[in-house]
Amino acid sequence: MVASTHWLASVTGVAALERGGNAFDAAVASGFALQVVEPHLNGPGGEVPVIGYAADRDEIFVVDGQGPAPHAATIERFRDFDVELDLIPGVGLLAACVPGAFGAWLLLLGEFGTMRLREVLEPAISFARSGYPLVPRISEAIALLEPMFHNEWPSSAEIYLRDGVPAPGAIFRNEVLADTYGRIVTEAEAASPDRDEQIEAARRLFYEGFVAEAIDAFVGEGEGLLRGSDLATWRASLEEPVSLHFGEYEVFKCGPWTQGPVFLQQLALHDAGALAAMEPHGADRIHATIEVAKLAFADRECFYGDPRFVDVPLEGLLGESYSAQRRGLVEREASRELRPGSPGDRVAQMPPLFVGEARRPSHLLPGAGDPTRGDTCQVSATDRWGNFVAATPSGGWFQSSPVVPGLGFSLGTRAQMFWLDERMANALAPGKRPRTTLTPTFVTRGGEPYLAFGTPGGDTQDQWTFNFFVNHAVYGMDLQEAIDAPMFHTNHFPSSFFPRGCAPGEIEVEGRIEDHVIEELRRRGHEVVVTDDWSLGRTSAVARGGDVLKAAADPRGMQGYAIGR
Repeated sequence: MVASTHWLASVTGVAALERGGNAFDAAVASGFALQVVEPHLNGPGGEVPVIGYAADRDEIFVVDGQGPAPHAATIERFRDFDVELDLIPGVGLLAACVPGAFGAWLLLLGEFGTMRLREVLEPAISFARSGYPLVPRISEAIALLEPMFHNEWPSSAEIYLRDGVPAPGAIFRNEVLADTYGRIVTEAEAASPDRDEQIEAARRLFYEGFVAEAIDAFVGEGEGLLRGSDLATWRASLEEPVSLHFGEYEVFKCGPWTQGPVFLQQLALHDAGALAAMEPHGADRIHATIEVAKLAFADRECFYGDPRFVDVPLEGLLGESYSAQRRGLVEREASRELRPGSPGDRVAQMPPLFVGEARRPSHLLPGAGDPTRGDTCQVSATDRWGNFVAATPSGGWFQSSPVVPGLGFSLGTRAQMFWLDERMANALAPGKRPRTTLTPTFVTRGGEPYLAFGTPGGDTQDQWTFNFFVNHAVYGMDLQEAIDAPMFHTNHFPSSFFPRGCAPGEIEVEGRIEDHVIEELRRRGHEVVVTDDWSLGRTSAVARGGDVLKAAADPRGMQGYAIGR
């Protein structure tokens, strides 16, 4: 089974399974395809955290695909650019970190996959060279960015405006990217006939060879800090996941260099029995979930960061005594405060922008709700051998920074998630990973591998997927029903994205939530924004129960797809 945010990526993954590949091969092939067919949501210059289960090893693992800040990226250096600068910009070369996606996909392929480099890259190369139909969102984004591409980013105009603004559904080609990946495959195969050596040769070509050289030359001419030496000294790596038991389930997430543990904190803060007694889409359940999310995300803001640089008190944050104390803060009225706790007597450092009054979240700023705002992709896969994988690729969107000449892709802007305040756990430092919002999930049931899922959505990812999981695990909905159910989230806490806005007390609910529920939420003090009926979420999931494989994809956006054989 393969489920992803684009039908071509899902079909690409299943094709890999049809040729004898496993779930990891399928995810890698799908991931490279997503870089081509969803360039407004991810690219080779971005990043991807991966969580998976290898059946032959009986091992749950995490792939760190988040590239770190450049060695020249210090708070002092940013002050040199502008003494008034208090945030890292969300667009341009200044916010570029080391591209992690390419190395992460190669690590997953080499360590857990079975297919050769050419086999997993050929579909992406074919889409880039022969073309693929543009979803409307891509055309809309290119149209809105046309003046900037022509006037400021000519290398982007050469790729995306070669024949004017492409229409929705038009067959679009990126031959420059096809040439980049084609050259990597050809030169890697020339280096050695051995599969593993070819994968390593491809990694070197990207991080030490012609790709790194092109990035170094281009960024060196601009205002960015990323250099070829930053790429050469980085490798994707394997890590242990963090987990929490919830009834018969154990939920596994990436570490606190992502926002992943906030999903676990939300589970720990809920009274499972009380939750089960509530109506799935009633005011009590929505209120309780929103108030718990506010508490968990307040801790995220104050304590989460790269554990290679900061001591994140995960044991305390997930402990029952701390959770019970925090659970008692949930009242019948909506809170307007950001209320981090004190796990293990740790003192929280408050984010500098949260002052109890609204700063509009980035997706609600005038003009920022348009398609020029980048987002994320998702792919989940399982196979007949019992392997599972969930990956959330993002960054390197064509909206983020100019296309690197000769390579056909843009660099990411994940450094915008750092604070320029050395007191914060997520403060900028050379070689440090920004605390990413990307957060795939793996679940066991009764100790057996069971479920893998994820969604795009930035700060809402661990709200939308939390709702999906509760719908399934607590309320007994099947995978598709749990995805399709009316969705909601809060914008209460500071956004991870420039300009780091927040809207205390605000929640968004889909229009399918009943009117009397919305009115009750407002009576309790929530600022309720009613969105379109099918607008919040893009979850994809795969599961295994006995000999039955299952998958589901989100109908929102009309491009997600789940398929199996």
